[in-house]
Amino acid sequence: MPGTPSSKAGSPVPERVRPCVGPQVRRLRQERELTLAQVSRRTGLNVGYLSQIENDKASPSLETLAAIGTALNVPITWFLLDSAPAPQVVRASERRSWRGPGGGLISEVDGGFSRDVRIVVASSKPGFRTGLHAHSGDEHHIVLSGRFRLTQGEHSVELGPGDYLLWDATVPHDSETLGPDNAELLIITHRTHGAETARPLD
Repeated sequence: MPGTPSSKAGSPVPERVRPCVGPQVRRLRQERELTLAQVSRRTGLNVGYLSQIENDKASPSLETLAAIGTALNVPITWFLLDSAPAPQVVRASERRSWRGPGGGLISEVDGGFSRDVRIVVASSKPGFRTGLHAHSGDEHHIVLSGRFRLTQGEHSVELGPGDYLLWDATVPHDSETLGPDNAELLIITHRTHGAETARPLD
């Protein structure tokens, strides 16, 4: 008798769910005003088999999906829309925050879900300065409000709302808030940067 599938560690393996591509195949075919017979002629696949695919009674191979995609002029990923995971949403009220360089407030925009980037908002009061600090990889900046002076070595640039700056964050740099108003800076860096070693808010 077959037993419960298990991993090498002995824990149960989650049941695999077959992606349902039929409704997407049918919708895309109908949007292009093609009959099953026409798709059959374009792909060389049997009309009955195509009907089974559209009704999710048959599980097509990647080769078959590629043929149908060519016939409908779409990439095969379009057939998997119904199986796509739900988007991740992070409400502004749910953002994790911590103190960054110089004690400024850093708020995590992406919730830590992204595999390759970290997106944060740095908020600061007039006259605030981070002091020299460095990170790994590139660092992208977009000013959301207020004005900043960003300095790296001999280069010093003043930025206002909507302005963008990119630099190599491995080189020590400094940020200063200018003017009489609070300011916010959107910062995008590599996922390895930042919050893991930052001091959390009390």
